[in-house]
Amino acid sequence: MGAARAYCACMAKAHSKSNGGGSERAPEQAPLVAIVDDDASVRQSTDRLIRSFGYRTQVFGSGQEFLSSGAAERAACLLLDVRMPGMDGLDVQRSMAERGARIPIVFLTGRASDEEERRARSAGAVGFLRKPVQQTSLRQAIESAVQRSARGDRNDNRDS
Repeated sequence: MGAARAYCACMAKAHSKSNGGGSERAPEQAPLVAIVDDDASVRQSTDRLIRSFGYRTQVFGSGQEFLSSGAAERAACLLLDVRMPGMDGLDVQRSMAERGARIPIVFLTGRASDEEERRARSAGAVGFLRKPVQQTSLRQAIESAVQRSARGDRNDNRDS
């Protein structure tokens, strides 16, 4: 759990430095970023940080909770942990592909192998970040995913 605590501390520090800037859109017009992570403290700190970037957020404690919510139809980006109990992030990605959901996925993980990263990217992930992540790297990955979503280029990095 040390990595999760360090990540949360890093996110809290980054959030305090961001001063909530970047929110030019009205909240109801801001793109929705779905966050799936089994660690409640990571979900909470990531949620606060992403809202400070000017996005709306919806958080989920498991892949199954996200899939059953219908949020894939509304979200412009999915921020997804790789290793979670039950359905892991790669299972969520595969299930979404089987359902035809093409939301851009950015994986954010503290523990993942190079093979897991290769599988995620080959299945269309638009980003793969390792915790602790720099605030600017996270923001850039989300902005890139949201831009892909706006263009209709959802969850497919194989052409780029």
